[in-house]
Amino acid sequence: MKRRRESVLKIAVIIGCLLLAGAGVFFGAQFVTKTGVFRVPGVVYYDDNLTEEERAAIAGVLEDDVVLDKDVIVKVRHELILPALAENERLVGVYVPVTGFYNDETDVVVSRADELWPNCDCGWRMIDVSELDHTQKLLSINGRYYLDDYAGGAVFRIISFESEKYAEEISPLVGGLFQSEYPRAETVTTLAQTGVTAFSRLMNAKMDVVDSGEYFAAGLSDFLSKYDFVHTSSEASFYEAASRSGATGTPICSDPRFIDTLKAIKLNIVELTGNHNADCGYKAAAETVDIYRENGIRIVGGGKNADEAAVPLVLDDGGSEVTLLAYNLSTGGATLGNYPGANQYYEEVAAAQIREAKARGNLVIVDMQYYECSAYVSDIEDATCDSPAATPGDEVGFFRHLVDLGADVVVGTSAHQPQTYELYGGGAIYYGLGNLFFDQYRWPGTTRSLILVHHIYNGKILQTEVRPTQYDGDFVPELLDAESSEAFLNRLKGSRP
Repeated sequence: MKRRRESVLKIAVIIGCLLLAGAGVFFGAQFVTKTGVFRVPGVVYYDDNLTEEERAAIAGVLEDDVVLDKDVIVKVRHELILPALAENERLVGVYVPVTGFYNDETDVVVSRADELWPNCDCGWRMIDVSELDHTQKLLSINGRYYLDDYAGGAVFRIISFESEKYAEEISPLVGGLFQSEYPRAETVTTLAQTGVTAFSRLMNAKMDVVDSGEYFAAGLSDFLSKYDFVHTSSEASFYEAASRSGATGTPICSDPRFIDTLKAIKLNIVELTGNHNADCGYKAAAETVDIYRENGIRIVGGGKNADEAAVPLVLDDGGSEVTLLAYNLSTGGATLGNYPGANQYYEEVAAAQIREAKARGNLVIVDMQYYECSAYVSDIEDATCDSPAATPGDEVGFFRHLVDLGADVVVGTSAHQPQTYELYGGGAIYYGLGNLFFDQYRWPGTTRSLILVHHIYNGKILQTEVRPTQYDGDFVPELLDAESSEAFLNRLKGSRP
């Protein structure tokens, strides 16, 4: 009996040991593999370069009331060129270099993104692109300008989520994070405004030699054709018997073949506030309006009659509406009732049109054919007309008054020589753009012009680039090189009021 009890006890001990060993193996395996009762939830590891706001946002979806199966490593990196983002990456910031509006710097040269942001000990500032506006000057980085291609010219901040189960576990949780909208080609409206175009006289004679409208556009067609809207202020109507003489005072009329020059630069807005559009008669002026429309070119500041000439031009592209208003003041050429001509400036009408456009939430650009400074008629370089004070009348006071009425940008489109520009109030004023296409090549001042490139996003101007051009006796304008451009713009800025 005693032996039987001992046997039973031994068996019980053996069974107990086996059960205990099995439990040890079972729970030991769980301990080693961190499963079962010993399971440890996935841990989120954060890069030290994350901001407090970024870390809090991530913790809110990956840690609060969430048990992850696998660890997650959250990393940050900065790039000078925007890469194709992987599935587990998010673009969380775009930072651009800016300096003062009148500063002569144009480019930043660096080898790494971290040289610029977040700690930039330099002569410019790095800002979030959402803070960019027309009162600052955007700089390029290593020759790339952000508003040209949106994949360079900035520091791109990228966050990545590394996990063995990213697709099934992490992606659903972080999908709604960091969905900020950044400017891109599809959402930014670009408008290039150019100065005086007057295909006439010696240019007509040159046309007979080259027999090609595209010839005159060759220096600017690649540059201008990339913008949504391209504008010029034309002062010459098309006329088959246009003069080939270079004599001053002969009618300013254009060989009809010059329509191909405008098409080559992708012109789609023509301003008719000039004082020479009826030089070859009302019939030619009216037929010219038809030619523009047949070629898909929209008209502002002039037309076949006074009512037509007074209609504002509204540009709706990329989510931003722009109202372009254009007037003629005291330079002649205004429409008389039912005759073709320019839109005469009347204070009460202009004030009402600006007010109505602003009430619609539009950005307002006012072009003005004003009195002309004529001190450029010299064979030597003469900077007199750089200053608006040299123009008859109170150009400074009048243009500033238009900003006071509500205009965001005021542009002088009558000057045959470029003039200075300035910030005033909440707007910007460009007193004169000079000659884009004309036969005035003997005087240094009249061979140059300014092209304004407005980059418009969410109803505001992010930047207006100022790009000088120049032509010679071949009548083919080209952009000035960087060094010449900087010197010329600095000269103009030195004459601001």
